Amino acid sequence: MRVVLVPVSNRPESKQALAVAFHLGARLGASVKGCHMRPHRYDDTRFAPSTGETEWKKRASKSSRAEARSLFQEMAAAAAYPLRRKASTEPAAYWDEKVGSPAKLMGIVGPMADLIVVNRPSRSGSIADMFLASALHESGRPVLILPRSAQKRLGSRICIGWNQTDEAARTVAAVTPLLATADTVTIVSCGPEDRAGPKSRQLVDYLAHHGIKADSVKTRGLDIEGELQQACKDAEADLLVAGAYSKNRWREKILGGTTEWLIRESKLPVLLQHG
Repeated sequence: MRVVLVPVSNRPESKQALAVAFHLGARLGASVKGCHMRPHRYDDTRFAPSTGETEWKKRASKSSRAEARSLFQEMAAAAAYPLRRKASTEPAAYWDEKVGSPAKLMGIVGPMADLIVVNRPSRSGSIADMFLASALHESGRPVLILPRSAQKRLGSRICIGWNQTDEAARTVAAVTPLLATADTVTIVSCGPEDRAGPKSRQLVDYLAHHGIKADSVKTRGLDIEGELQQACKDAEADLLVAGAYSKNRWREKILGGTTEWLIRESKLPVLLQHG
């Protein structure tokens, strides 16, 4: 993992996201790229597809662009990251600005990052919700979602929510370099492992090939969200890794599901990947 991407605004949440990004960047030997996305000045807010995009367009200003860049430079300096323009193998801070909707831009800049850091939305339909959804559904990359009370340092004690799905397997494979830096890794399986996918003991062996020692915990599966939360608490985890939307995405969004609970309710930072 060599590039960590953070969508940057002039809001306080961006400061927290950047602090975490630079911390992880230092652990991974990765560069941090800040990207400020702003609407086209001729966009008409009356035709925005969501309330979040309408609010985002109304808040956009010349000063917000300058303030976002100033914040990024301040956080880079605090982390002792040099600012650069040309890509390099050495960890550095890179600034970028794009014009257009997050839904389109995340499909352009997102795939060119190994990890995207965003904040958990306080409500559905908010600006943060729009950026989170765009990152998760358009980038195809792992997305780290930070609760509003998230610590600036994380990744020392990681839990993996394992459900034998392709989404979970792809997420684990994508973040193996981060797992390798952890002090402890705990695999949590809720309920019987009766799907066609790999079982948790096979994941233990897979991680061992990467030099990662992982413990395995099994729960009854009667209350997946509650059991997952308790297992993370028992492991003193500071990060939960899982696949996103293993069932139908729209069904989960409407009726609820583990992914929606992780996004909306989990007290831990969560790292998800979809697609």
